[in-house]
Amino acid sequence: MRTIDAVDASLTVAIADAAAARRAAGEPMIDLSAGRAAEPTPAFIVEAATAAMHAGHTHQAPARGEPSFLHVVAERLLRVYGLRVNPAAEVMATAGCKQGLMLALLAVMERGAEVLVEDPCFVSYAPTIALLGGTPVRVAADPARRWCATGATLAAASSPRTRAVILCSPHNPAGIVHTRDDLEPLAHAARTHDWVVIADEVYEAVTWGGRRHTPIASLPGMRERTIGLMSLTKSHAMGGWRIGHAYGPGHLIARMVKAQQHLSTCASSIAQHAASVALAAAGEARMTELWATWERRVADFTRALAGLGGLRVEPAEGGFYAWADVRATGLDGDEFCRRLLREQQVAAVPGSAFGPGSAGRVRFTAVKDDDELAAALGRIDRFLRFLLD
Repeated sequence: MRTIDAVDASLTVAIADAAAARRAAGEPMIDLSAGRAAEPTPAFIVEAATAAMHAGHTHQAPARGEPSFLHVVAERLLRVYGLRVNPAAEVMATAGCKQGLMLALLAVMERGAEVLVEDPCFVSYAPTIALLGGTPVRVAADPARRWCATGATLAAASSPRTRAVILCSPHNPAGIVHTRDDLEPLAHAARTHDWVVIADEVYEAVTWGGRRHTPIASLPGMRERTIGLMSLTKSHAMGGWRIGHAYGPGHLIARMVKAQQHLSTCASSIAQHAASVALAAAGEARMTELWATWERRVADFTRALAGLGGLRVEPAEGGFYAWADVRATGLDGDEFCRRLLREQQVAAVPGSAFGPGSAGRVRFTAVKDDDELAAALGRIDRFLRFLLD
């Protein structure tokens, strides 16, 4: 069997693509599946890209990244999180967090190695590990412990072949912004067992209710064993630009750069110049109004969804999603999503996509246009009333 045939397709991408095709065919689809905001990339970022192209920055960049971009990233990590990194050795440009994940896994694992992933977790973690010849090992995240895996469950799932653990914070799909107390059991396990932590921090800039992201690299003893992955895909509505960055110990970043040389040469030079403007202090100040709009939408949508019969939804602390427990409807997440799509033409993602332990849940994207969200709520309400009558 070919390696690619042994892994499932990305259900979030597949659902979003199918919804887009049906909408293009004239169906009145509402797509609350993939984590894509309604707004296009802000104009000042587009203008920075245009200026970069006119200035001739259209050739390939160094494999590590444009020096100007790496310096902006290092400055932001220090300014926002107090993390001091060497831009010449401990940072690199990536084509978004997904590609950064692949490079990080190549840097820390060999064929047959095991990598711990949470249940639930982002849909691409386990398939990417498998595609690279490793074995993903799922560890249950406890909803009663703020969707964290305990030190005991991590240790029980590990073996001498365990090389790393993947952390997502702020968490997709659960919407939790993990605190230092939340992160310490994982950090303690990583220090004790000599694991690398690959930290998916793609939602780090979009936290709600005054909460702030805590990089696990900032905990004692973790800077030297953490690869952090950040991206502008979510926070700056730049999903199509495929630009992000990784930071970590120099020897691991060097391995990732070597892999980049062979797999894609570099991240887009044009996107790096645009991202440099977006991530600078002045650029982030221009994002605050849009972020406030998204916060309002997420809060309003999750509150309204929680008020519908048959659903249990906790307020989101960060990210783009409402994470709903649908078991009281008598359906699991898969059947709920199939019927909601068929009967009301609303696309959402079943919890089973994120792990078998979340089969009774559904993830809805809550940063769509206000009118679209209102229409979706009306359709979901009708669907639930029919189910529960």
